[in-house]
Amino acid sequence: MRPRRFVEPVRPVPQVRINEAIRAPRVRLIDEDGSQVGIKQTSDALEYAFSKNLDLVEVAAQADPPVARVMDYGKYKYEQEQKAKLARKHQSQIHIKEIKLRPKIGKHDYETKKSHVVRFLNQRAKVKVTIMFRGRETTHPERGRDLLMRLAEDVGELGMIEQQPILDGRNMTMVLGPTKAAGATKDAKAEDIESGQEALQGDGGGEAPAPERDAEPQPREEVAQAEAQLQQG
Repeated sequence: MRPRRFVEPVRPVPQVRINEAIRAPRVRLIDEDGSQVGIKQTSDALEYAFSKNLDLVEVAAQADPPVARVMDYGKYKYEQEQKAKLARKHQSQIHIKEIKLRPKIGKHDYETKKSHVVRFLNQRAKVKVTIMFRGRETTHPERGRDLLMRLAEDVGELGMIEQQPILDGRNMTMVLGPTKAAGATKDAKAEDIESGQEALQGDGGGEAPAPERDAEPQPREEVAQAEAQLQQG
């Protein structure tokens, strides 16, 4: 027979004792404003709390005698839940985005890539910037490093270098982290849609989209122009 595996029993979480659930015969009573009332019989402490339409809550069961406080337990529990919810909301999750560049990237493409880095940093995300070398470009790694340092300087208000440029094979990488000045600017869903459309992690080095054609005049504008010409005539 196989030996039985020992499983440690789950210990129940101690519950707060309130009102009639307090077992101690005496308690050190604390009033709702924090002032000490003194050591009272538990029955007397209960009558004191009920006279104020409040609860008697055991806050220090290990003390001798236990410490009990007069409070609105329902309101207290609600406030604690709201504080915990707010704390979870403020916990920031670290996301890492990646931008890929070529050593000989053009000015327009560079500005486009830099705008992506700025947007990611404003989302409080870290950005991994990768320089991709091809062919004989690997013989001049200093060009990639200079490009990375230039980018770091251009976005220095929003991002700081967390990992200095490192050459790994045909790639050189650097990691930027958001500064205190960086803040979220768009909701996550919009960012995910936009990120998917831009295909930032492709091997093409981030070609900028073709410029849009000048907007044609709207019919309402044409009518207004024609009326103005008639009035002048």
